[in-house]
Amino acid sequence: MPIRALSETVINQIAAGEVIERPASVVKELVENALDAGASRIEVATAGGGLGLIRVIDDGGGIPADELPLAVSRHCTSKLSDDIHDIRSLGFRGEALPSIGSVARLSLRSRTATGDAGAEVTVDGGRTGPVKPVAANPGTTVEVRDLFFATPARLKFMKSERSETAAITDVVKRVALAFPAVRFTLSGSDRTTLELAAVPADGEGLLRRMGQVLGQAFSENALAIDAEREGIGLTGYASIPSFTRGNALHQFAYVNGRPVRDKLIAGAIRGAYMDVLPRDRHAVTALFLSLDPALVDVNVHPAKADVRFRDPGLVRGLIIGAIRQALEGAGMRASTSGAAAMLEAFRTPQAPPAGNGARYPGSRYTGGWSAETSPSRPLEHAAAAPSASGFGEAEQVAFDVGAAVSADARAAADEAPAPLARHPLGAARAQVHENYIVAQTEDSLVIVDQHAAHERLVYEALKQAIHAQPLPSQMLLMPEIVDVPEEDAERLAVHAGFLARLGLGLERFGPGAVAVRETPAMLGEIDAAALVRDLADEIAENDTAEALKERVDRIAATMACHGSVRSGRRLKPEEMNALLRQMEATPGSGTCNHGRPTYIELKLADIDRLFGRR
Repeated sequence: MPIRALSETVINQIAAGEVIERPASVVKELVENALDAGASRIEVATAGGGLGLIRVIDDGGGIPADELPLAVSRHCTSKLSDDIHDIRSLGFRGEALPSIGSVARLSLRSRTATGDAGAEVTVDGGRTGPVKPVAANPGTTVEVRDLFFATPARLKFMKSERSETAAITDVVKRVALAFPAVRFTLSGSDRTTLELAAVPADGEGLLRRMGQVLGQAFSENALAIDAEREGIGLTGYASIPSFTRGNALHQFAYVNGRPVRDKLIAGAIRGAYMDVLPRDRHAVTALFLSLDPALVDVNVHPAKADVRFRDPGLVRGLIIGAIRQALEGAGMRASTSGAAAMLEAFRTPQAPPAGNGARYPGSRYTGGWSAETSPSRPLEHAAAAPSASGFGEAEQVAFDVGAAVSADARAAADEAPAPLARHPLGAARAQVHENYIVAQTEDSLVIVDQHAAHERLVYEALKQAIHAQPLPSQMLLMPEIVDVPEEDAERLAVHAGFLARLGLGLERFGPGAVAVRETPAMLGEIDAAALVRDLADEIAENDTAEALKERVDRIAATMACHGSVRSGRRLKPEEMNALLRQMEATPGSGTCNHGRPTYIELKLADIDRLFGRR
C-alpha cells in the first residue's frame, strides 16, 4: 500500500487513544490545566460516570479570546520553554484539549481577569467551531459531553458507571493532596458531593488535607517524613506499621507536585516496611519528591503517569532511609484503630431480651428489677439466692487479708511504682493466660503480647549483630560458574564489595559468566546459581543488591521467632517490666517480625466512657 498522510482528525483520535483512556483521564488533564493556570478553586461535576458529562470550572488566569483556537490545536502550549528537559508545570504537550475534542463534544469558555467579556469555542468530534463572545466569570469552564461518541468502539471497554465514578474520585483526591491551598469540589448526579476545603500550604495544612482525603485515622497514625540527599528532597507522611490497608491504593507519590504511579517508588516503600508488615498488608503513604527537573524525565508516558529518574538508586535509597529513620524515631506508637476495635468489642449489647419487659444494662430503664427478670439470673432453673448475711465462703476468701494471690495476678500485689507508670508502656500489673502482660500508665491501660514483643526484640538484636560486621562465609570446594548475560555480569561485579560483606564472594569469569567462591554460612546449602540470577535481576531493575540482605534478614526473623519468650510461659514482675523497658528502647517494637501488633493501649478516658463514667 502506498504511504499517505493521515488526516488531522485521525491523528487526534490516535493521540486520544494514548492520552484519554477513560473519563478519569479527562478529569486529570482538565484539573491539571486549571492548576497550571493558578486556580485557587476548582469545581468538578460529572454525570453518567463521566461519559455523559464532565464539567471543570476554575478561577485561574483564563485564556484570551484570540488564543482559544490555539488552545484546541495540537502541540500548542504556553507551559514549555525551548528546553524540553526543564518542565515545571503539570501539562506541557498541548495534546489534552484537542485529543478530548476529537472523541467528544467539547466546549471551552474562558475570560481573563482583565477582559471585559468571555469567549467560547467548541470542538465536536474533531471539528472546531468559531470563537463566540459569551458572558463568563474570570477563569475557565470546560464541558465535555458524550465522551467517545466519535469512537464508539471505546465505549465497549468502559467499566460500570460506579467504577468510572470511583476512578474520577480517586484522581481528584490524588491531585488535591499535592495542592492543599486549593479548594476542590466534586459533585454530580452520579455521586455524593465531595468538598475539600483549602488549608494552609505547610506541614500542618498538608496533614489536614490528608485527613480530608484519607480519613482522620491516618492523621492520628502518621509519621512525618523530611529528608534530603544530594539535592533531592523528600517530604510527606507515612503510617506507623500497625496502621495498614489491604492494597496499595492508599499509597500516594508525587514528583515535583505531579501524581505518579511509579514502580520504583512503590518498591522502595515495600522495602522500607519489609520486616514490619505482613505480606498481604500495605502501608498508607503520601510522599513528595522535589528535585531539579533535569534529573527526572516526565515525558516517558503519554498520560505522564510514569517517570524516569537519572539516578534511581539514589531515589530508592532516600525513600527507604527516610521512612526507616522515621519509624525508628517514632518510639512507641500503637495504632489507634486497634484500641477502637477492642473498645467496640467490649460494648454492651443494646438489644433487650424477650419477655417481661426486661432491659439489658446500658439501655433505658423502664421498670424495677425483680428476682425473676434480673439479667444476673438465668431465666430458667435459677440457682438459689446467696445468703443475705454476708459473702459466701468462696467469695469471702478473696477479700481476706493475707490470702494467697493467684499467679496471674502476682504483679498487682503491690502498687505500681510511680516512676514506672510514667514510662510509655507503664508498670506491669498482671499476666493474663500466661501470654498477655497488662500494664498501667498514668492515663491508660496497656496490653502486651509477650511472645510478639520479645520476638521483635530478639530480631532487632540479631540484625544489629549480623550487619555490624561482615557475615561469615563458607568456602565452596569447587567454585560454581554461573552463566549470565554480559551486562548482568558487569552489574554483579560493580556490587561485588557489598555482596562480600554479606558473605557472597564472586568475581568475573570470562565473558558472560561469574564464579561464586563463597556463600553466606547462615543460609546453609543454597542454589548459588539461582541466587546470583535473582540478584542480577534486582540490580538491573533497582540498581541495588538488597535481595541477599533481605534473605539474611528472613533467616534472622526465623531464629528470633524460635528463640523468643514463648506463649504460656509465666513471667515474674521484674521480667515483665524489663520486657516493657526493652520495647521502649527498641525501634519498630510496635509490631512483631510478621507485622502483628505487639501491644494495644486503651486510654483511661475511653474506658470511663465505656462504663458510662463520662
